[in-house]
Parts: sequence; structure tokens; C-alpha cells
Amino acid sequence: MSIVVTGATGHLGRHVVNQLLEKVPAEQITAVVRDETKAADFAAKGVKIAVADYNTPETFDGLFAADDKVLLISGNEFDKGRPAQHQVVIDAAKAAGVALLAYTSAPGSLKATLVDDHRTTEKALLASGLPYTLLRNGWYHENYTENLAPVLEHNAVVAAAGEGRVSSASRADYAAAAVAVLTGEGHENQTYELGGDTAWSFAEYAAVVAEQTGKEIAYNSVPGEVLQGILTGAGVPEFFAGILVDVDASIAKGELVVDSGDLSRLAGRPTSPISEAVAAALKG
Repeated sequence: MSIVVTGATGHLGRHVVNQLLEKVPAEQITAVVRDETKAADFAAKGVKIAVADYNTPETFDGLFAADDKVLLISGNEFDKGRPAQHQVVIDAAKAAGVALLAYTSAPGSLKATLVDDHRTTEKALLASGLPYTLLRNGWYHENYTENLAPVLEHNAVVAAAGEGRVSSASRADYAAAAVAVLTGEGHENQTYELGGDTAWSFAEYAAVVAEQTGKEIAYNSVPGEVLQGILTGAGVPEFFAGILVDVDASIAKGELVVDSGDLSRLAGRPTSPISEAVAAALKG
């Protein structure tokens, strides 16, 4: 039996593989990557490396075995038809008859267009008849803390989210939930709504950054069309800027508040607060 992780050298995938190494022997882990050179550190630890690409279906032929547990980490190529990419993995997993296919999705409460790809993939996974686990990941701390430069430059957090709150958690937290599913029992045909223990507002986020930097950081709540202009002016592609603005509108409606407690239960510990992610980002 192998535990197979797709997108293993991505931001989330690396956390998953590293945490799996703390739980199971390296030879039981297969990291699926597009660029083998980026997985050299995993290979050095004894992790099996498989080279495959969501955009090249034949690269997944024979990759899985009947007793594998597979984590399908959703693709990040928003303009390349992600459901079709994910279907490649689902089809290969079905052909092999894997023991479990877990998928990193989005919260059930989120209605932004961003989730359309996830819902399509969920339907395909359920239709496959495979034992599944839906890991409906909420927002990541790092979505914000990895982009602190403009906040510090302009002394302002700018969003179109009003007074909405976000139940974010770190990538490491979400990885811990995935590892619990991949190494545990009884997770077949389950859906987990995953989010941080403490939701925060953008005004609170600005206050955290201010406290840790000693700067006066304001929260500027702007209309969606203004944020769209700011993002595209900063070089963000128009279609992706639209996705981000749409997500902010969902946040304003409370759609990214996830209070199920599933994430901390699966991880076996409280989730990390946004303040820790800010501190880590400021340290570089």
C-alpha cells in the first residue's frame, strides 16, 4: 500500500509529504510531481517519485494500485479547465480501484465562482463509485501573509469584504487534516468542512500587522470594482482579479466562516492563529 500525493511539490503538497514522513516509512509514500528535480529532497529521504501531469492523461496510466490511498490536491491553473485535469486522476484511480481518493475542495458555504470547479470535481468523484473523502479546505493564512509587501508599503489592508470574517488556518493545519485521513481509518465517504478555530475580520488582521510591525495599519474597505482596478493595476491578470473580488464579496456575506471544528479535530490540536502566520512572514 502506498499513500500517493499529487501536486507534492506545491505549497500544500510539501506540508503533506513532510508530515507523512513523521507518521509512516518513506517507502510507503509516493510523491506525484511534474518536475522531478523539485522533489530531490523527498527522493533523498526515500520517498518514491512519480512524474505525471494533470494535462497529460497518459502519464497517470498505471500510477496507482488497488490498495493505495490517494490525495488529489486541486490544480492551480484556473484558466486550464481544472475539472478536466482532476478527472484524469479520478479516472486513473478508478481504473486501479484505489482504497481511498481524498480531494482538497472548498467550503460548502462558499458560493463564489471559484468553487464551481470544486463542485464539478466533487460530483465526478462521487459518480466514480470510489471510496472518497472531501476535504473542504477553507482559506489559508498564507493567502494574505505571503503578500504583506503592499500592506507595509501603503500602511493599509485593502479588501472589498466589508466587516466579513474569515476562518483561515495555515497550510500546515490543513495538511495535518489530510495526513490524519490518509493514515487513519473510518474516513471513507466522509465530507469535512475545514476552517480555523477563530475567525477574524480584516480590521482585526490590520491590527495584528500593526502590533507586530509598530506601524499604523488601516483597513480600507473598498467597493469590488475599486479593488478590481487596484489588483489589475498591480499586474494581477483580470480574470484572477475577478476571482479575488468575488471571494471578498463572499467573505462580506459570511461564506468563509467555517465553525464545524472538523479541522482541529482531525489535526488533533488547535489550529494556528493568524498572528503566528504574520510573525512568520515578517521574519522572512
